[in-house]
Amino acid sequence: MKKRYKLVLSLVTVVAVLAVVYRAVNRAPSADLPAEEQLLKILADGGCAECHSADPKLPFYADLPGAKALIGKHVEEGYAVFDVMPFLQSLEEKSAPGEVDLAKVERSLSDGSMPLAQYYLIHWGSSVTKAKEDMALAAIASLRARFFPNPLAAPEFANEPIRPVPDRVDHDARKAALGNVLYHDTRLSADGTISCATCHGLGTAGVDNLRYSEGIGGQLGGVNAPTVYNACFNFVQFWDGRAATLAEQAAGPPLNPVEMGCKSFDEIVARLSEDKAFVDSFRVAYPEGLNQQTITDAIAEFEKTLITPDCPFDRYLKGEKDALTAEQAEGYALFKKYNCATCHAGTAMGGLSYELMGQRADYFADRELTQKSGLTDGDNGRWAQTHVERDRYRFKTPTLRNVALTYPYYHDGSVPTLDQAIDMMARYQVGRTMPPEERKKVEAFLEAQTGQFQGKTLTNTNDKK
Repeated sequence: MKKRYKLVLSLVTVVAVLAVVYRAVNRAPSADLPAEEQLLKILADGGCAECHSADPKLPFYADLPGAKALIGKHVEEGYAVFDVMPFLQSLEEKSAPGEVDLAKVERSLSDGSMPLAQYYLIHWGSSVTKAKEDMALAAIASLRARFFPNPLAAPEFANEPIRPVPDRVDHDARKAALGNVLYHDTRLSADGTISCATCHGLGTAGVDNLRYSEGIGGQLGGVNAPTVYNACFNFVQFWDGRAATLAEQAAGPPLNPVEMGCKSFDEIVARLSEDKAFVDSFRVAYPEGLNQQTITDAIAEFEKTLITPDCPFDRYLKGEKDALTAEQAEGYALFKKYNCATCHAGTAMGGLSYELMGQRADYFADRELTQKSGLTDGDNGRWAQTHVERDRYRFKTPTLRNVALTYPYYHDGSVPTLDQAIDMMARYQVGRTMPPEERKKVEAFLEAQTGQFQGKTLTNTNDKK
């Protein structure tokens, strides 16, 4: 009896000691610290960089039998989904973090998905206690308010990962008017048959609804043409991010041998210079005259006008509760539950980060099986610009604004319907199967992203054919 009593007493003592140690190692940072330092301490204690970085500092037991395979898998998957180092650096420097980074960290903390349970067993200090979670989420809200203010939203929605499209983006109206002319001008192409609007029609939701667009001589491009609407909110342009600005993007197609086929902007300038009236009006806005820089700048100024505010969802965020149906509101809740609002965050609901296509399953292997479609140069994604292996199959996320009108979907234009795109995103990017009734609600929510252009709800003339 005494032995049993001593054993129980010993166990109670051990548990008590462990509880004290647990509380000590998982103590939240001081509330007196700035938001960045609080969050940095919590993420450091959580060991985020041990899986979510290119050069993780693994513990000594990472090479032990049994542990090596498990830890290696966690590191590979963790780094593929999220590189935490730029975010940590922004916290250290007290500079603007990535908006998607904020959303990803916020989501993983609020749903308890990170750190992994296996990690807790060895690293007690990594546990995210309620006190740590509350402090971290408050810090994220503070950072979001500071760097990504949301004055258009109602107070209750000010901290949402998605912000309403503004009614206007600053631009030079005189230059934009010239850009409008140039955007629709086939003289930008070598054979006078292709304009920017050919592949990015304003009457067809800024796309052409083709899998691959047709350039001069009937040549087909290698990736699906993204919408031009709301492109001004993208952090870079093109699927592979090869253009840093709208003007740089505008310089690409005219010189692309498949798209517009010009040898240089000199020949474009020569053709445009034959139009004396246009040259005279152009010199009013650009005294230096026609050249590559001024032509592309004018087109960029025009594209700043191609925004689509006042969609039902934005009106909902602004406080108009009946702007969404009950089904659409439930769809938004599901959109966040399935982590869609992490990568598709910000004003454009996308366009702010590069993401791996197939984070939870091999999209390209499955495409090969189902469509007999092998890999193409267009599938390389960001790798085409960096030649860093991690960037292979990683693409700038597309905007989900007006997405119901911008079919077909994905960089390869291989998915014809929105329902199918939602289903595949859940499987390949989240690793979950979304039931049909939930997909229907998410689709209804995405249909509420169709905004207005020049005061009229955006439509797609191809839908009437």
